[in-house]
Amino acid sequence: MSVTDDTAELRDRLNQLMNEEREVSALRSKLHERLASFGNPVGEEQERELSAKRRELHAEIDRIRGLLGE
Repeated sequence: MSVTDDTAELRDRLNQLMNEEREVSALRSKLHERLASFGNPVGEEQERELSAKRRELHAEIDRIRGLLGE
């Protein structure tokens, strides 16, 4: 496998992660709106899980950007 192939794979993975992060962020925003009106323990736990997932995605996005020199 060449460096160009590796770079292309990293860029593809970065795009996938960024799309997933946008989806998670949108879900989290909707959940925040719901919790503001109807807070409950289940919703709060869901928010914590989404926040953790979002942090994981950001860390991986940052790692790949570092590998790509961005």
